[in-house]
Amino acid sequence: MAGIKRFIGTDIEIARAVCPERALPIEEVARKAGIPRERIELYGNYKAKVDFRHLEEGPQKQGKLILVTAISPTPAGEGKTTTTVGAADGLSKIGKRAIVALREPSLGPVFGMKGGAAGGGWAQVIPMEDINLHFTGDFHAIGAANNLLAAMIDNHIYQGNKLGIDPRKILWRRCVDMNDRQLRFITNGLGGKANGVPREDGYDITVASEVMAILCLASGIADLKERLGRIIIGYTYGKQSEERPITAADLKAQGAMAALLKDALKPNLAQTLEGTPAFVHGGPFANIAHGCNSLMATRMALKCADYVVTEAGFGADLGAEKFIDIKCRFSGLAPSAAIIVATARALKFHGGAKKSALAAEDLRALEAGMPNLFQHIENITKVFKIPAIVSINVFSKDTEAELALIEAKCREHAPGVPVARCEAWEKGGEGAARLAEGVVELCERVPASMDFVYDVNDSVKEKIGAIARKIYRADSVTILPDAQKQIDRLEKLGLDKAPVCMAKTQYSFSDNPELLGAPRGWTLTVRNIKLCAGAGFIVAQTGDIMTMPGLPAEPSAEKIDVDEAGVISGLF
Repeated sequence: MAGIKRFIGTDIEIARAVCPERALPIEEVARKAGIPRERIELYGNYKAKVDFRHLEEGPQKQGKLILVTAISPTPAGEGKTTTTVGAADGLSKIGKRAIVALREPSLGPVFGMKGGAAGGGWAQVIPMEDINLHFTGDFHAIGAANNLLAAMIDNHIYQGNKLGIDPRKILWRRCVDMNDRQLRFITNGLGGKANGVPREDGYDITVASEVMAILCLASGIADLKERLGRIIIGYTYGKQSEERPITAADLKAQGAMAALLKDALKPNLAQTLEGTPAFVHGGPFANIAHGCNSLMATRMALKCADYVVTEAGFGADLGAEKFIDIKCRFSGLAPSAAIIVATARALKFHGGAKKSALAAEDLRALEAGMPNLFQHIENITKVFKIPAIVSINVFSKDTEAELALIEAKCREHAPGVPVARCEAWEKGGEGAARLAEGVVELCERVPASMDFVYDVNDSVKEKIGAIARKIYRADSVTILPDAQKQIDRLEKLGLDKAPVCMAKTQYSFSDNPELLGAPRGWTLTVRNIKLCAGAGFIVAQTGDIMTMPGLPAEPSAEKIDVDEAGVISGLF
């Protein structure tokens, strides 16, 4: 970054101003992180894979883990990834040894509503185009492993079906890393006997695949293979009282799947625009999966830095809850502090302002939207018992009166929770230095005593109810008959003692995306229950949430292009 003049431009223009001309060679980034050259595998000049063995070598220190979460998302954008990158750069700026740990973007949102997803402005990870597109091929490997298992299921049935798999009870779906609603429900195996056995099937987006969740929770190759083998692909013929689950291990698929994933399991090393090391690895969605980067990458970062800044997807009701109740429960990790990202624009939207009017000062709407932030603060500090700091992600059209109102209302509602303005988008680490200082002071002043929302040995309904009441503030929970039938099956098989992964809209605390702010007096409806035995959790689908999104009326793909020189445009 030395010698470069900051300017205001698109994310991709800013990224190109730094990379490749001023970006650090990835070997130098590895040295900054204390990773020896023999433990990195180069993917060009600016990205690399890190060998697992580095986790077991040398000093086994443990840095402080900082979790970045946010208020409930809105069309206005909150800038959670931008704040995450900025906080890591800010910590580096004030002399701390810091690393950022992020998820990899999915091609679905990149070409759908979101465009690029590597941070923004002067708080980005680079190489931006690579990270947003194919990167190191991890998602392709996950899709290949997922679809290999699907092919082996149908081949087993075609070859005589010795295991007695009931085609009507197959749970395993194919996947593709694209928003394609046309593939949600399909019929395959048509065209005669030589082309397979006809059955109903469907596709999920790759980031919703259980293989993605497994990769992000696995501690190594042996654990990866064991988890893959535990995947339940369906059930045998017979009444529910007679059927038995069929696993990937029954099909002898786990070895080949692990072979496809052996390189994808290695964390990816990149850098921020300011040269702060960045692990970008794994990418489960937070509204339909567990929403955290890989456990392997988080542990690697904690070994290499004094402060590791990581994010969990969407608002704290989704990503942070799953980070704690799933990832932390499995790993033994615990955040030392949490950053809750809010913007004046998003709070005004929660307070009833129209999207077209968010640039105008509106103190009434801003104050009306504050309960959304308050509920997220209460969840982090009182339910999870994690020290928190509110980060106001500042936009150029925010007024001093709006920013001051957020600060005043936070002091009034949560006097022990500090507030810091963050200008990382415009100023990089310098613009996040106050936030970084607040994080360090919080870690030193307030001891963390993380708590879970529920006991994993509670019944499935009790676990769902605990999340609904404590985090969402629902009055009650309705379990629809199909979902109850699935719960009964899990209890009968003794497979119900697992964390719950809620599949819920990100736009509201409720299961209705239209209920903004902090709704009260509503009922959570669970329509489907699915066991991810390999990942180790139970998915509860609520509302209209789907595991295969569709493209919007004007997808971001329409704006993305490449010229004759191979220069990409339109990725923000």
